[in-house]
Amino acid sequence: MFQDLLAQLHALVSDLDPWLQLLALIPVGAIPFIESYLGSFLGTALGIHPALAIPAAALGNLLATFAAIALSGRARDAVADGRRRRRGEDPEKAPSRFRAKVASAFAKYGVPGVCLLGPFVVASQITGPTLVALGAARRSVYLWMTVSIVAWGVLFGAFGGLFLASLA
Repeated sequence: MFQDLLAQLHALVSDLDPWLQLLALIPVGAIPFIESYLGSFLGTALGIHPALAIPAAALGNLLATFAAIALSGRARDAVADGRRRRRGEDPEKAPSRFRAKVASAFAKYGVPGVCLLGPFVVASQITGPTLVALGAARRSVYLWMTVSIVAWGVLFGAFGGLFLASLA
């Protein structure tokens, strides 16, 4: 049944022009928890050339993640400015359990570790903004998220190509 589904998807995708294949994978890569790694795997497993599938899925993931990081960075700046203006009026709230866990991982592994290992736990569209909210340098988060998204996309794109070869 799974092979039938893949065969039907492969027939559908193989009839599309390469630029349409690329346009179809960009939004797939932007979906949280599918991201570059499953998008590139799916693309290569369906027979889209890896030179198209991997960059398309990674581009979609990068665009969505960078937008989330930029928005969270602006929100953090606004909150920090508000706190500076009313300093001393309200005591700091205790952090939530989720934030405490991410802060602990951030302290232990740093931005590179959290970015590279983040896809095992949560989507990059959540990991990046959370790091920025915790005070990580945006430039570092952008850099390491790019490395992580591209590396996971290439790795899973290769797995997709091997999966397609094993079916033949």
